[in-house]
Parts: sequence; structure tokens; C-alpha cells
Amino acid sequence: MATKILDLPEEEYMLPGNRACAGCSLGIGLRHILKALGGNCIFAVPASCLTVLGGMYPTSSVRIPWMNVVFPSTGAAASGLAAGLKAIGREDITVVAMAGDGGTADIGIQALSGAAERNANFLYICYDNEAYMNTGTQRSGSTPIGARTTTTPAYGKRQHQKDVPKIMEAHGIPYIATACPSFPTDLYDKVKKAVGKQGTRYMHMCAPCPSGWQFPAKDTVEMGRMAVEVGAVILYEIEDGAFRLTSRSKKLAEQGGLKALRDYIAPQGRFKGMEEETIDHMQAWINRRWQQCIRRDAEGQA
Repeated sequence: MATKILDLPEEEYMLPGNRACAGCSLGIGLRHILKALGGNCIFAVPASCLTVLGGMYPTSSVRIPWMNVVFPSTGAAASGLAAGLKAIGREDITVVAMAGDGGTADIGIQALSGAAERNANFLYICYDNEAYMNTGTQRSGSTPIGARTTTTPAYGKRQHQKDVPKIMEAHGIPYIATACPSFPTDLYDKVKKAVGKQGTRYMHMCAPCPSGWQFPAKDTVEMGRMAVEVGAVILYEIEDGAFRLTSRSKKLAEQGGLKALRDYIAPQGRFKGMEEETIDHMQAWINRRWQQCIRRDAEGQA
């Protein structure tokens, strides 16, 4: 049974005020992640926007234990925390590693892959704002094709983004999910489900960024919804190998399909001047991935 918005817990684990940018979707996501965890957790966080949001000693904007770690070490640090808690008989505390796309798809992937291969007992959440936003909007492995960044300023990135959930699926871990803060109850339910499992669990959360994507801060939630509506983000979960679409993506599959990609890229300054050929190429890539997900979902329901 999916959680309804009015059924979310009232207790808050984020304190009023933080140093995140106006309209940052990361705060929306973290708020609901912490509600699902119920405060019974410890976070390992590398250099990232999340470090800024959480605050640096002696200040904090969260009511949970929080360990800042070096950029490439998130998976290793979380593995160590999980091993330490096991040694003292406190496996009831959920270890959460939370990093951006740069610290996951690029700099941190070796530590994450090693932890997943060992099936270390923690939940890893990548918040994907599709570039190195905290250091000046450089392209990452998760930056979409055609998007302009400070390191791809002329024509935009020339490659599609790396599909990290697929990489994690290849490790045979017990739970993988995608999410978006614009669909908070879907995010909440997936975190709750992940907490109930043992071993390495991986979640990939779309995190619309007003400054990096170049759209008005007031439109953050709508931008996340549009990402799902056009298939740039597909909401699903893979539980013990079984794939299923969830939330709005499931409804889109049942109700006739995706909206046009142009509706999504038009409001974003990072795609300004995107070549028609690149738009068509990106649309075809999205369509192929969407059809693959529909087939996998149907196979799972058979």
C-alpha cells in the first residue's frame, strides 16, 4: 500500500535554516529520507552540496549523526561504519551513504563497487543533479547529452549519462530504486523498503538544480515532475532481481506514454541552443530506455 502525503510522519529531523541554494531539491529529498529513517541512522557524506546543506562543525542543520568523509571514500567509509556497528551489536542503526553524482558515478564509483561486491550492509543514496554543482557546474558522468556546463561550454556534453542503477544491478545487490523529490511518498516508501533489507541497497534520486540547470528556483518541484513525465527520469525499483515501474512512471505506462522531450528542455538554460540533431538523438535514447523498462515491468507482472 503506497503511503499518502497526509500519512507521512510529522516529526522533522531537519532543523530550520541551512546553506543550500534557493529552490534546492536536495532539502526536499533529504527531509523525506530522514522521515523514512525515523532518525535511527548515521550518514557518511563526501564533499558535495550535501556537505554545505548539513553544515560544518560546530553547526548543523540535521538532528542525526553525520560524518563528513573525503570525496572518493563514501562506500568505504559506510562499510567501516556498518562493520563497527555490527561489532558492537547495533545493526538496528541504518548506515546511509549519501553522495552526489560526481561522488558516485565518477570519483566514488570504485569504493561503491567494492562495497557492493562485498554486499556491505548500508544504504547508498546518490542525489543526481547532473554535474559537479558544488564546485562550479563541471560536467559529470551523469550530465545529459547536450547540456552546457563550465567544462562543456560551446556545444554541450557529447555523451549520454552513465546509467549507475544498471551498473549497481550488475553487482546482484538486493535492492535498487530510482526516485525524485517531486514524488515524495514514492521516495519515502522506497527508503522504508530499503531499510528493511540487509546488504548493499542503492537508490538514485534525481535532484533538479535551479542554478546549474538554469531555471527559476520556484519551479524546482515542477521540473522534477517534468523529468519523469518525459522519461528523462524513470521511477522504478528492482527488488531481489524483480523489476517494476512505480508511481508516476507506472501510470504513464498504463495511460499512453511520455510527453515530448522539448517540453522539458525548453525551460532550462543549460540546453539553450541545443542542436536539433542532438534533441532527436536524446529523444530516441529516452524512447529506447522507456521501452526497455516497459518490457521489464510487463515481464515482472507475468
